[in-house]
Amino acid sequence: MSRMEILRKEVEKSYFTEAWYPPLQPVLEGLTAAQASWRPPGEAANTIWEYVNHLLYYQERFLERIKGGSPAYPASTNDDTFTVEAPDDEAAWQATVKRVEEVYQGLRDVLATLPEEAYDRPLSGGSLGETLLNLLTHAAYHTGQIVQIRKMQGSWPARRSFD
Repeated sequence: MSRMEILRKEVEKSYFTEAWYPPLQPVLEGLTAAQASWRPPGEAANTIWEYVNHLLYYQERFLERIKGGSPAYPASTNDDTFTVEAPDDEAAWQATVKRVEEVYQGLRDVLATLPEEAYDRPLSGGSLGETLLNLLTHAAYHTGQIVQIRKMQGSWPARRSFD
């Protein structure tokens, strides 16, 4: 299996297909804006929606870069990527979930067209392959946090069995 094939498979596992952890698609499925906006106790706690916006910020920028574009919306700080404009707006939440699906579909589509040597294509912070692997690890980390928040809400099974 080539390195680009590995990247393609990892994108699939990050959003579409369960492997060692639940992918983001079913983790977000069925959530309401109220659930996505619920803040766990603690000063440093983020909401699901804030985590999703944070992921989108970096994923959309990466997708734009591998398509040859220049992302036009830099955040001043990492904390600025955890914002939500209208936390009670159901349509805005559903639009956010749709953006997540679109970015993963975009990654899937672009990666399907890239040759093996694209893995080593330089991007700021490393090669395309290294950067995407870091981005997917980052997504897995925050997906786990989202699952934990859903468990706290009672909107995700406390235990799951794998037969």
